[in-house]
Amino acid sequence: MFSTAFLDVPPLTSAGGTVFLPGSKSISNRVLLLSALSQGSTTLHGLLESDDTRVMLGALRQLGCEVRQTGSTVEIDGLAGRLPHPKGEGTCSLFMGNAGTAIRPLTAALAVLGGDFELRGVARMHERPIGDLVDALRQLGCQIDYLGQAGFPPLHIGHATLKLDKPIRVRGDVSSQFLTSLLIALPLVAQKSIVIEVLGELISRPYIQITLKLLERFGVVVKREGWQRFTIAADSQFKSPGALQIEADASSASYFIALGTIAADHRNKIRIEGVGADSIQGDIRFIEAAQKMGAQVESGSSWLEVSRGSWPLKAIDLDCNHIPDAAMTLAVLALYAKGSSTLRNIASWRVKETDRLTAMACELRKLGATVEEGADFIRITPPASPDHWRAASIHTYDDHRMAMCFALAAFNPAGLPVRIEDPGCVAKTFPDYFEALFSVVQALPHAIPVICMDGPSASGKGTLAAALAKALGYHLLDSGSLYRITALAAVQAGLTLDSLQEQTIAALATKLKIEFDQNLVRLDGVDVTAAIRSEEAGMNASKVAAMPQVRLALLNLQRGFRQLPGLVADGRDMGTVVFSDAPLKVFLTASAEQRAQRRHKQLISNGISATLPSLRADLQARDARDSARSVAPLKPAQDAKLLDNSDLSIEKSLALVLHWWQGKQPFGAI
Repeated sequence: MFSTAFLDVPPLTSAGGTVFLPGSKSISNRVLLLSALSQGSTTLHGLLESDDTRVMLGALRQLGCEVRQTGSTVEIDGLAGRLPHPKGEGTCSLFMGNAGTAIRPLTAALAVLGGDFELRGVARMHERPIGDLVDALRQLGCQIDYLGQAGFPPLHIGHATLKLDKPIRVRGDVSSQFLTSLLIALPLVAQKSIVIEVLGELISRPYIQITLKLLERFGVVVKREGWQRFTIAADSQFKSPGALQIEADASSASYFIALGTIAADHRNKIRIEGVGADSIQGDIRFIEAAQKMGAQVESGSSWLEVSRGSWPLKAIDLDCNHIPDAAMTLAVLALYAKGSSTLRNIASWRVKETDRLTAMACELRKLGATVEEGADFIRITPPASPDHWRAASIHTYDDHRMAMCFALAAFNPAGLPVRIEDPGCVAKTFPDYFEALFSVVQALPHAIPVICMDGPSASGKGTLAAALAKALGYHLLDSGSLYRITALAAVQAGLTLDSLQEQTIAALATKLKIEFDQNLVRLDGVDVTAAIRSEEAGMNASKVAAMPQVRLALLNLQRGFRQLPGLVADGRDMGTVVFSDAPLKVFLTASAEQRAQRRHKQLISNGISATLPSLRADLQARDARDSARSVAPLKPAQDAKLLDNSDLSIEKSLALVLHWWQGKQPFGAI
């Protein structure tokens, strides 16, 4: 998962391949609560692992529910509709983050059962309305008090004196989650039948369909009269279905359906595993909207295949009440349409993780689109020509869907990159979204950015390169490790590191199976991290690096590390030979005395004895050998930035290199 301040998505050209989606957020949090309220033990397979589900699981454990989790499989021992006394004394305070699918149904369930609870969240949660649900629960005799602004969390829940002889009325035109919350909570106290009446038009009806179908799986059948009246039968009780497989998330599928619509041809389609056209989730109807715009879609029971049909896409005018979350992806698809597209009946966007209507309009305009924003609609006219597109830094408002859908703007015809601010916000529903996206999209090699970090041994380039890669979310190539690994493999094979064995060592290098896994380096599956960090390994690396045939054998291997979204390449000829077209090349150095002191400190901390004079002499000898070698001698590239970090900390060096990199980007200040 990307936890960087921003992620720059290079211009993308095409897409194709298979993506495996995480479980549905809407289904996951519903079945977690239903399992907790049921009689018996329930095993859930394919549970979404995200911020929202972690919030719900944490709350259930805090309430006394027994939860056993192994990856995406969770086993829950139900409470049979009765909450044990929370651990500890006094008020049980539950932190709900920004998870609307957790706080709203949990508020309803705790309110009808009664107790002493506080429910709080992040600042944005305290701006998301809950007053209509609280009003409906107060009709029943539930005791709920606002701890801040009326109509919004945080809340205090006390003991209830229930009155169930009259229909409970709830507004349906703000959020369908209010009705869902009542439908989940009221079976807990249905000694006689209970009627819920919806006031106004019920929005997001497909989400109510999900709730009704899941209630049925847990033994509760609700009679529906249109979308205005719902009756829960007397003596309803939740009973575990035993095991339940959770569908992949249809809202998450929308990004990859859109991806196929934009960029996949009929020979190399986007295949989406885990959800099909017969899904119980309303957002699966995004397929219909994509087809209207030009997508070609095939479907099976749990898969979709999508490719581009007509191009440019066709503009649409669509009532999106049935796909409120997925409709955000349509707004970005509209950038690739001929003419203006209008998305209607989306007032619910204003009470989501952010005011999505205003946020979407603002960010689309940054890209060069003309946007009209209304109370419950948005109209998007794409840039008139490639020249009218603009490189944009997309503010995501701590909203996962803003980050995910705007990444698709990197397919713009102007070939401009797109910056996604706070990419880690996708953890709410799809922590590995960008990894999944980059696994099925392509870019021209020269468009994938590379930052080269060259310099002599012990100059600190490895440490700085790793920090830079982490800050940018880029891949890291430690080319020195490749030469160290090659030397180690040669020694292990009984070869001598001299010119007589050069051809054999080069042939060996082409067959090496090397893995970089964070701080670990593996050769043929064996951890060689410690073995290649010794002084002897460094000296041996210098010997094989001077062999032209070995360098040629490793050249293509090194260039293969140039992968989306970008690369930081650390070595001694990254900028001069391997990535001569890199947009930023840094040549890092420090005095021999300073480098010897750094190496001495490193060795001593690892329990290896060494003396400063000998280390300084070794470094000077290695510098002389590397600078004098006939192939790729150690020297700065002509366009390299020189950085003497003798007196600079890693933090200051990193800030300087980021400043240089930022100066080459079209996005403005960091």
